[in-house]
Amino acid sequence: MDGLLSVGALARQAGLTAKALRHYDRIGLLRPDLVDAAGYRWYQPTQLAAARRIALLRGVDVPIDDVRRCLDDPDAVEAVLTSHRRRLEARLTRVQRDLHTLDHLITDGWERPMPTTAEPMQAEDERRLAASLFNRTWTLLEKEDRSRDEDDAMIHMAHASAHHWRQIGTPQNVARGEWQCSRVYAVLRRAEPCLHHAQRVLDICQENDLRDFDLAFAYEALARGHAVAGDAEQARAYTEQALAAAEDIAEADDRELLLTDLETIPGQTRFW
Repeated sequence: MDGLLSVGALARQAGLTAKALRHYDRIGLLRPDLVDAAGYRWYQPTQLAAARRIALLRGVDVPIDDVRRCLDDPDAVEAVLTSHRRRLEARLTRVQRDLHTLDHLITDGWERPMPTTAEPMQAEDERRLAASLFNRTWTLLEKEDRSRDEDDAMIHMAHASAHHWRQIGTPQNVARGEWQCSRVYAVLRRAEPCLHHAQRVLDICQENDLRDFDLAFAYEALARGHAVAGDAEQARAYTEQALAAAEDIAEADDRELLLTDLETIPGQTRFW
């Protein structure tokens, strides 16, 4: 067939097997341009690009349905690959856990009991732990001469506190846990995680109709995160939103706390 590629030729150039191409024809992923009277499949040279994309995606174990989606909608490729990356990361974590278990078996033998899944914590114990970790994180935030180990401890305790609040807390507790994570990263001058957790505060407030103190501090966290990132315009915009939200704070002391906190945002000057 002049100008057409046989199954074997396409397979060689695309990095696939003839068997795989026949399978992709049967499931409608990559149809041949022509099937002759003898049943041989023939492909247009322009189909080589699609065949190579299939080979590339299947080479990293992207599921067939997701491969089809990538071929049909180029705009979906990033979302598909991001989702598949998360699946591979989860798979890697499971393998690492199995390797850890095998190391224990090799070192300790069969007789020593292996750790089992822990019993769920009682709600009151979890609440007490969440509050304790929150307060201990705050103590380190206020410390002027923290060591590197204390910086690490501050990060881990803030995340642990936020985790426990998610298990047993109200949306307000969860928002405040995310806010503390954002503040920790702001103090450590790490803009990306600071902004991530600040946005989560705002999302939680909006999803649960939280206003007053919590909504104002969501905007404060975003203003601070953008200031840390060096984006003065966005920092100013969110500061203005925090000030607008401050008008709805019921308690005067809480409003003053917010205004005082806004003055500590890097690069901000008082204009209220």
